[in-house]
Amino acid sequence: MNKTKEIWIAGFALFSLFFGAGNLILPPSLGAKSGLDWWIVVLGFVLTGVTIPILAIFAHAKLQGTLYDFGKKVSPVFSTIFCFLIYIIAVAIPSPRTAAVTHEIAIQPFFDSSPILTSIIYFLLVFIFAVNRSKIISLIGKFLTPIIVIILLLIIAIVTFTAQGTVNPSTLKKPFVDGILEGYQTFDAIAGVVVGAVIIISLNYSSHTTFDAKRKLIRQAGFIAGTGLLLIYGGLILSGSLLSSTFVENASRTEILTSLSTQTLGTLGATFLSVLVALACFTTAVGIVTGTADYIKGICNDSKKAYILTAAIASIIGVFVGSYQVDFIITIAVPALMFLYPITIMLIILNIVPDKYASKLVFRGVILVTFIFSIPDFLGFIIPRENLTGIVNVIPLAKHSLGWVLPAILVFGLLNLKKKVLTK
Repeated sequence: MNKTKEIWIAGFALFSLFFGAGNLILPPSLGAKSGLDWWIVVLGFVLTGVTIPILAIFAHAKLQGTLYDFGKKVSPVFSTIFCFLIYIIAVAIPSPRTAAVTHEIAIQPFFDSSPILTSIIYFLLVFIFAVNRSKIISLIGKFLTPIIVIILLLIIAIVTFTAQGTVNPSTLKKPFVDGILEGYQTFDAIAGVVVGAVIIISLNYSSHTTFDAKRKLIRQAGFIAGTGLLLIYGGLILSGSLLSSTFVENASRTEILTSLSTQTLGTLGATFLSVLVALACFTTAVGIVTGTADYIKGICNDSKKAYILTAAIASIIGVFVGSYQVDFIITIAVPALMFLYPITIMLIILNIVPDKYASKLVFRGVILVTFIFSIPDFLGFIIPRENLTGIVNVIPLAKHSLGWVLPAILVFGLLNLKKKVLTK
């Protein structure tokens, strides 16, 4: 296969694996709330929705291993627990959510069928694709992603060049921070550490047998996927902003996305949207199930039976959870995100920086501090937030649910400074 063509196919595959249900319904809603501050929201959203996930792909290019390799410098026990938590949450929340969104936007408006029926058919197809995982890059990259990109760009172009009327004032008090936290809901940092391994293993089926060749291809594909995500996210947020005055007051994320499609594509908007949602959601679900099955297969001596069994279990979980409403699934996801996202982000960053700045001591210190200072953020969505007022007022940025950021940076700098002083 031509190398340039292979890079673009891998880049499209990465883009589609990242661009799932959360990615589709979140940006237009953010834009509608941000008004003229849409560009500030873009900066925050892109930080956690593009930059961190693509850094995860670069980390995979450097490690060329599994998810386990991300945390092994902390300790084997930590890394094992982290992997299981990531994969359990991945198959229990973002994967089923894709089925729920598909039903509410792509199936329910046209067919009088139950969510459980949609979920069964949906995850049966996911299972079939996952079992035939050796073809995942070519199938997704060649056929599905171009359709997604074309439809999205068409919607964005129509809004950008034809939108008229006033833009509503921003209802966001902290547009940059709100953009960052809404980016959590994409699950893309977690997706990056999960689906990156899928790309690595898929490339093992190709002619790329050398470490450097795979690293180069993965990095180039990552840049393509990142650029695509940036354009689509920015475009959808801008579109939501330009049409903000046309949306119903207090409209849900799903209603805003539906309205955006209808206004741009007319009577055919709902049909185009249904195809888009089904494709975007499906590719993400396949990536999550495949990545999870790959991990279990790896720790079971490359057992094909373990791979198939894991894919089957993940699909069964998806059937049951995916039959619930999207809002319910998003609600139960928040505590899990506040607990795992900070740790995942710091593991990605630590695996990107040069090894001389990321010793085992640095890994352990930074991850421990990140865990400790993210506890208030986690508890804030479980118990009344006023019960945490004393702690929140003491920790910088804790009011913004980012109390872990400065302590993690500080510990990273202090431990490296200590190492530098001791080696003199």
